[in-house]
Amino acid sequence: MNLSQFGVPLRPMIRVHGGFANRTYRLDTDQGSFAVKELNLTDRRRPYRVEEVFGFERAAFAAGVPMPEPVAADARTLVHRWVEGEKVPEEPVPEAFAFEIGGILARLHALDVPWTPEPAGEATPRDWPALAARAAATGQPWADELASRVETFLAIADFLDTCERPGPLVLTHRDVQPWNLLSRQSRPVLLDWELSGLLDLSGELGSTALGITKGPGLDDIRPAVFRAVLDGYVAGGAALPPPGPSWFAYTIDGWLGHTRWNVLRCLAGVEPAAGPGLALSHESVRGGLRGLPELFGRLDELEALLA
Repeated sequence: MNLSQFGVPLRPMIRVHGGFANRTYRLDTDQGSFAVKELNLTDRRRPYRVEEVFGFERAAFAAGVPMPEPVAADARTLVHRWVEGEKVPEEPVPEAFAFEIGGILARLHALDVPWTPEPAGEATPRDWPALAARAAATGQPWADELASRVETFLAIADFLDTCERPGPLVLTHRDVQPWNLLSRQSRPVLLDWELSGLLDLSGELGSTALGITKGPGLDDIRPAVFRAVLDGYVAGGAALPPPGPSWFAYTIDGWLGHTRWNVLRCLAGVEPAAGPGLALSHESVRGGLRGLPELFGRLDELEALLA
């Protein structure tokens, strides 16, 4: 993308660290400040639908969703107006903040935006025994830990393939988590829309509410914060789907896929040219090997949040 269309630079672009899949820079020009995101297209887990996502962003911005203004997009680069705000830590947010996020989701799900139906998903990968063998053969530092959890990961795959999703499907952000939020005057601003697409409503609500209700682990879950998201959603004029394990299937599925993606990056043993570095992929694998079995083992406890 030709960045000269955004004005005369006041200084060289500055790399903004903290993103995982892509790389972001701040561009300050005589026309304002912009966030320039360089997309990682080399090993994405799902295709990036740039035109449709950008159209969805524009519609959400026009509807008053608190977010950076989408300015331009092409196959490799996204540009938004820069928004100042505080990072949202990975810990329970205030109830008022959670309530507002529920209202944002209700507003998003009410938008009438064209979207090409996505093909039916494939069965959850079950190659964990082979991955564990490769990890042992290549001396990965977490090889023994993966080998000890193969049966659990296969049980998780069984759960994901048999868990009934009650619907409806909604067009949504799909990744409303602390790392994709800013706090501006104690109110949420929603960032990073690249994963936008259709999602079962229960999975969207469960993933969002759980993500902002807890810290990095599961030791500090605040039921009142969880309920505030749902209350905000209903106050926004939307209806809740029936309770059940499907509320947490999307979180488990996403984390399982993310862990496997990083396992494959580590097994390749080459510092990638785009996306997270190898050290961060190793850290993500360790987090998944330890956190996923605990999350899966506490499904009954999580479902109690829906009562």
